[in-house]
This record gives sequence, structure tokens and C-alpha cells, in this order.
Amino acid sequence: MAMIEIDDLVKRFGAAVAVDHVSFSVDRGEVLGFLGPNGAGKSTTMKMITGFLTPTSGTARVEGFDVQDSPIEVKRRVGYLPEGAPMWSDMTPRGFLAFVARVRGLSGAEQRERIDAVVAQTQLDSVLEKPIETLSKGFKRRVGLAQALLHDPDVLILDEPTDGLDPNQKHEVRNLISRMAADKAIIISTHILEEVEAVCTRAIIIANGKIVADDTPEYLLTRSQRHNAVSVRVAGDVSTARALLLDMDAVASIETVRADWLVVRSHSGAPLVSEIGAALREIDMGVDEIHVERGNLDDVFRTITSHR
Repeated sequence: MAMIEIDDLVKRFGAAVAVDHVSFSVDRGEVLGFLGPNGAGKSTTMKMITGFLTPTSGTARVEGFDVQDSPIEVKRRVGYLPEGAPMWSDMTPRGFLAFVARVRGLSGAEQRERIDAVVAQTQLDSVLEKPIETLSKGFKRRVGLAQALLHDPDVLILDEPTDGLDPNQKHEVRNLISRMAADKAIIISTHILEEVEAVCTRAIIIANGKIVADDTPEYLLTRSQRHNAVSVRVAGDVSTARALLLDMDAVASIETVRADWLVVRSHSGAPLVSEIGAALREIDMGVDEIHVERGNLDDVFRTITSHR
């Protein structure tokens, strides 16, 4: 049984359809990146999975419990970081986490141990006694993440978990997610596509309320226009190199990206590293650098969502 099961989920707001017959599942050990343009239905779907929004139709189950029939059981099993996680601004992080712990049924030594654990995981030690309203956006986000982890849930639903964090903090949060991944089912909504490559085992792209892609980040990269293209930096006249390479039967197109860089795509989709090198050597043109492009998720994202 999957940890999270979504079946034909629909959410309408009047005549507007925010989520349109969405179905997917997430197993233990999976980190699912949930991607889409603003207004695509990502946050609405996450709110329905966590029981904070009632579906118009369809079902959502967490560890076998239906979100509508057993909302308390679902909330016991889910750690949820919503977009712009609400907190009492006059509380300190320690006071807020103690309050959430009591709501979660934690007390005594267990409460202290769990608070200490999430404070260490999210690196909140330096601000524990400061009012939340005085904290930076990044620290507020980490307080929200700490409350989601407090009861050590099997399922994590994280809406933009690294929003507002500096590069070092983003790195730490991504490492934390990776360390937890083996024992949990995790959904991450994010606009940062490098985050998907860094931590996600699978990615769903949603547009206009519908799923338009569902695969591993590695496979989605193969849909990029630059996947297996060859980037070459020539030590010579770029126009001459471009004209020479365009005459090759195997070359489909060439893009000049900087003064001395060319990106060469083949008709077959195979990288033409040796062929390009040999052709340039024939005219005694040096190559300063050459490499095969993996592809770019930004490119895939734009291509998939711009036609919807």
C-alpha cells in the first residue's frame, strides 16, 4: 500500500476548476517534487491531502486513512509546512514548538527530546528565545519546518520548504530531507528546479489543474532541448567553426551562446563529441573546452507548461 494515494481529485471554486481529476501515489522512500506555474493547483492539492481543504470530488488517503472520513488519523501521520506557515508572532520559537507539541499530545521528557531534536535539525539554537516577529524570513521558515517535523511523522507535505533561506541554509535543508527520505513519504512543492534535481526521486508537473508530466528528474532531463547537445568553446573564429559544423550531415542545429561558445545538436539525439573534435582539427582550430549537456529542467518546465 502506498503511503499517499490520490484518486481522481477535483477542487472547484465556483466555476473555476483549480484541481482537475488528479491521481497519483507516493511510496515510502520517495521524495516527490510537485511543480507548476503559479495558480496551477499545487498548494490546493496539498491542502486537500492534509485535510485543510475539502475536495469537490475524488479521494485522498494517507497510510490507508481517508482524509474526509478520518481527518484526525491523517493529521497524526502528516507533518505539514504550508505556504507562509502561520505562527503566533509574539511567541518565541521555543514557546511555539512547546505549544504545537502539546497539541500533538507530547509531554514531559518526550516533548523536550523532540523539541531538542527538531531545533538541532533546523539549526534554531541561536533564536530560540527571540520573538518570532523579530526573526528573518529564513528563520521563520525554519520554525515552520521544525513544527512539521516535531512528531516525527511518516508523511511530510512541504510547500516551498527553502523559501527565504540563504544558499547555505538551503543546502542544509536539502541534506535534512535526503537523510529523512528512506523512512518517509515526502512531497515538496517548489519553484526551484535545481532543488528537484538535488533531492527528489520523482517529479510531477501540474498545469491548469492537470498533471502534464510524472517521471524521474533524470528522465525529464531527456526531454530538454539541450539534452545530449555538445557545448564547445573554440580557440578561433566562431563563424568559421559554425559554418563548418553546420555542413555535417549529423548536425541538426547550432546555437551561439557566447562569443566563443557553440551548442551543437544532432538529428539522432546522440552527442557528437568525437565528430566535432575531428572536424575542427581538420582546419587546425583548437578546442578550449567541450562537454555534453545533461539538459535543463527549466527548459522542460517551460516547454511543458507554456502550451497548456
